[in-house]
Amino acid sequence: MTRGNQRERDRAKAQKAAQGQKKSTGKSGSEMLRDKDKVAQIMREKQQKAEEKRKADAAAGGGGGGGDGETPK
Repeated sequence: MTRGNQRERDRAKAQKAAQGQKKSTGKSGSEMLRDKDKVAQIMREKQQKAEEKRKADAAAGGGGGGGDGETPK
């Protein structure tokens, strides 16, 4: 029974820490969603550019492997 006070103090400390973590985002749900969509759009553009570059390299005859076509020993 001597640990009762310690348990209560630890519980209060954990609650304080949890409250601090909840407030750490600083953005509302709509702001977070807008930022997420913005990042997703940037990634789609990067993927599209990479795909276009891959197609252009393939059309130009670039195998992308480099070298003379022989496998190294």
